[in-house]
Amino acid sequence: MARILMPHVCNHLGNGARFIIVSRPGAGTQIGNEAIFNAAPVGYTLGAITAPALPALPIERAVRYRTAEFTWIANVVEDPNAFFVDASSPLTSLADLAAAARGRPGGGLSYGSTGVGGDDHIAMLAYEAAQGLPAMVHVPFLGSAPATQALLGGHISLLVGNISEAIALQRDGRIRALGVAAPTRFSALPAVPTFREQGFDFIAGASRGFVATPGIPIGIRQRLEAAFTEALSDPAFRADAEKLAMPLRPLVGGAYASMIAEMDASLRALWQRHPWKE
Repeated sequence: MARILMPHVCNHLGNGARFIIVSRPGAGTQIGNEAIFNAAPVGYTLGAITAPALPALPIERAVRYRTAEFTWIANVVEDPNAFFVDASSPLTSLADLAAAARGRPGGGLSYGSTGVGGDDHIAMLAYEAAQGLPAMVHVPFLGSAPATQALLGGHISLLVGNISEAIALQRDGRIRALGVAAPTRFSALPAVPTFREQGFDFIAGASRGFVATPGIPIGIRQRLEAAFTEALSDPAFRADAEKLAMPLRPLVGGAYASMIAEMDASLRALWQRHPWKE
């Protein structure tokens, strides 16, 4: 996302603006989030972040940042969660999944995710709570690639992931999406029905966007918001995003902050019902 969008942002910032990407892996994005939050508040350090991971971490453990205090620049992507099974699975719909979960409580079905407290894991917990299903067995992995391999190898019953991550395998007929947790169908996989179409009013996904350090100068914040607004509507960026089937949800400034505040409240309510840290 950052490598695709930032050249367009720099074009709209003007004055020869350039960007350098510095990876800060570790602790489920906590290391990177803390680096952004605690950087010098000059406005030149941005963070490409993902939610619900960023607001979820402070709910489960001590971190060196406060979610509401970030400077929320722009959301770019809303990558809906989806439930995937191997092509040979007898499960063909969400109704089949619910029936199987109720018929085998206490460990009959297992699902993979990209880790405890990630958007995939939280999506399944919220789905189980919303539908009153018994808990399925969670098998966390260190990324989508090993989780997908486990599904293809028959080691797990189900994979919870993001719809854009499985386009090739879905088109090749190696896996099958039972549904996508989005308001509308995903344009790159139009045959996959939404959860709502199957009678489950449920929406979940990974939001990916850009934040800055708290307290940056208002003039720089306004310049960044303006440049991101222009870049996100730039036909050249839109064409780049379409080539990668990147599901966009542009939100800038206050609109982005409001979305995260609502997400934070929802996560805290879910934590009270079903803490996700295992």
